[in-house]
This record gives sequence, structure tokens and C-alpha cells, in this order.
Amino acid sequence: MTGSERTRRRAALAAILILVVFPASGRTQRGGEAGPDELYRHREDLSQAARAADLWAKQSDFEAAWKLGRVCYWLGTHDAVEHRRAALDRGVLAGERAVRLDDGKPEGHFWLAANMGRLADAFGIVQGLKYRGRIREELERVRILAPAWQGGLADAALGEWYATVPRLLGGSRQLAESHLRRALTIDAANTFALYTLGHLLAVEGRKDEARALLARVVDAPFDPEWAAEDRDLKQQSIAALLQLGK
Repeated sequence: MTGSERTRRRAALAAILILVVFPASGRTQRGGEAGPDELYRHREDLSQAARAADLWAKQSDFEAAWKLGRVCYWLGTHDAVEHRRAALDRGVLAGERAVRLDDGKPEGHFWLAANMGRLADAFGIVQGLKYRGRIREELERVRILAPAWQGGLADAALGEWYATVPRLLGGSRQLAESHLRRALTIDAANTFALYTLGHLLAVEGRKDEARALLARVVDAPFDPEWAAEDRDLKQQSIAALLQLGK
């Protein structure tokens, strides 16, 4: 055996050992089944999103907990209407668990707030009153921990909170706009912030500004991590532009 052959063999053995000792967590399961991360990448197929949720639910670590909260949010906003509340309730529990496991990271706080937010929006005044203050607290916690996390997503979500909560309960269009513009200073291509600010300005009658923001959503390149959400936002922006009279 030549020296180069011995080198290649050692490299091959090292690669095998790496795969055995450090498996690609979340990518594949035993027997070649897709892991939850791969399933989640195809979440627009709701059966794959549901399978990812079930796999993450079997794990007990922080990463699995916040990822379960994230996929439950997706299911709670895209599944059949009769299944949405159960998904969001499950997402709240997952977010609570993630926060207990690691209070110092933003993911658990954000997905806890996101699931509570959709429960508050979609399931009546009781849910709204139950979660209203907690949603803002969790999002403010994200801003403290990591203000630039996911392109200022916490500021964008706070902007939505202030825009949708009634004024008597703490809502403020001025604060909504301030948070949304702050998110856009962090990431000018934050499509959620662009869409939410565009919608807010349209409601206020600032139609030219709204059109410009919504057009930016339509024209924005897809973010590989958020492609499914970008598709939703682009469709909503096109509908809003048509309503505004592009």
C-alpha cells in the first residue's frame, strides 16, 4: 500500500467515525427516514410538518422544544381551521418548555409569543385578554437578549402587536410604526416588517408609501430559511396592492 493510499484510507475511516460519533441530528432518522429538520423544510406539505412536530415532541432538549413551537405555529396558521387551536395550544406549551430549559436564548420566547399571538387573534376576547400582556413581555425579552435576531423579527412582531391591539388596551399606531421601522433598519429586506408596515400605512390612508413597501415584498428574493413564509407574504402583498389600485 502506498503512502497516498494509506492517507486516503485514514481519511475515509475518520469520516466514518465522525458520522457514527456525531450523527447529523435532525436530518435523518434510523432506517433512512427524514429527520424533523428536513421534514420542516417541506412544511407546505402539512403532513410533513405534522410529522416533524411529532418527532420533535419525542425529544426533551431546548432545540427540539423551540422547533416544536415553531412548527406548531405554522400548523396553527395553515392547517384546517378545526385543527388550528390545538396546534397553537401545543405550540404555547412547547414555547413554555423552551423558556424553562434556556431562558437566555431568544427562540423560546419568540415562538411562545407567536403562538399566543395567534390564539389571541383568532379565538376571541378571552384569549386576547389572557395573553395580551404576556405576548409583549416575551417579545421585549427577545429584544433584550438579541435585538438583531432574525433581522429584527421581535421588533416587527411588536409592531404588529401595537397595530392590532385596541388603543384602550395598549395599542398604538405610532409605536407600531416605530417598531416596524426599527426592524427595517436592522434588515431592510425583512418581508414581515415590510408587509406589516405597508398594511398599517394603507389603513392610515398613506397609500403611496404603502404601495412602495408592498412592492418591495413582491420583488424581494426568497430567503431560503423563510421561503414558505415569503410566499405567503408575497401573495398577501399582491392582494393588498390590487386592493389599493396598483
